[in-house]
Amino acid sequence: MDNKIRIGIVGYGNLGRGTELAISQNPDMKLVAIFTRRDPNLLDSKPNVVHISQVLDFKDKIDVMILCGGSAKDLDEQGPMIVSHFNTIDSFDNHQRIPEYFEKINQSAKSSGKLGLISVGWDPGLFSLNKLLGISILPHGKSYTFWGEGLSQGHSDAIKRIKGVKNGVQYTIPIREALDKVMNYENIDIPTNKGHKRVCYVCCEENADLARIENEIKTMPNYFYGYDTSVFFISEEELKENHSKMPHGGLVIRTGTTGEGSKQKMEFSLTLDSNPEFTSSISVAYARAVFKLWQEGKTGAISVFDVPLGYLSPMSGEELRRNLL
Repeated sequence: MDNKIRIGIVGYGNLGRGTELAISQNPDMKLVAIFTRRDPNLLDSKPNVVHISQVLDFKDKIDVMILCGGSAKDLDEQGPMIVSHFNTIDSFDNHQRIPEYFEKINQSAKSSGKLGLISVGWDPGLFSLNKLLGISILPHGKSYTFWGEGLSQGHSDAIKRIKGVKNGVQYTIPIREALDKVMNYENIDIPTNKGHKRVCYVCCEENADLARIENEIKTMPNYFYGYDTSVFFISEEELKENHSKMPHGGLVIRTGTTGEGSKQKMEFSLTLDSNPEFTSSISVAYARAVFKLWQEGKTGAISVFDVPLGYLSPMSGEELRRNLL
């Protein structure tokens, strides 16, 4: 296929590797380069791996840059800088800070004439769209979001950034009693931190202060503070053997009434073998949309609410109407 969309990847962790695989499944795209802070020679001798210091050498060679860094530290710095030179997509998932992050990206993108799509994934992302549908269609009702049982990339990354931690994972587990009440149309109020518990498995450096690390995890704002959080310290071998896979999932539920009291329920659910691979597949589909919108003259920061769903597909409007409508 001629005129393929040229994609760059920033970061080569789980999300970056998933993005590389997802691009290979989309024939209208090609991967130009993977940018990393590590020594490129250490990454499986891949010919298209480049040190992040050389990113500006690719200003006219990449149509959309997919940022695969973590929300806890990387994206705050990388997002505004890279959107100053490239169209971008990221998976910023710190829900409380999204408005602040949006403004930072918008300022940089407007100044550069580029387009920055933030917070792309399944939550925020696909779940956000389904919550919007539920609220719009059933205005008399309540919305509920349950995550897991599964391994959270963002929360696991936040654990790894703590001094003295070598590696760690965090599982989000819905509280079954709360989920059952919602499924039975009980119109209850469930704060997010009361509908889930968080279980952490952490491998630390030798002689690390375990009490300090546990306290930092449990009191971390926007991630663990206020949740029923358990922390278990385990060996590196046990972490690798029992916690190397990355399953996840969840569901969005909207219950409400229409007419003279008819009960209605909308659900959207996911069951994922690989959280990073699925998140990457979403980002790659949205990269197509970003390229189309930018070609139409759109600049600044946007979210999934600003993207027509038809733009995610390589099919034309005529093909979509004929095949899917």
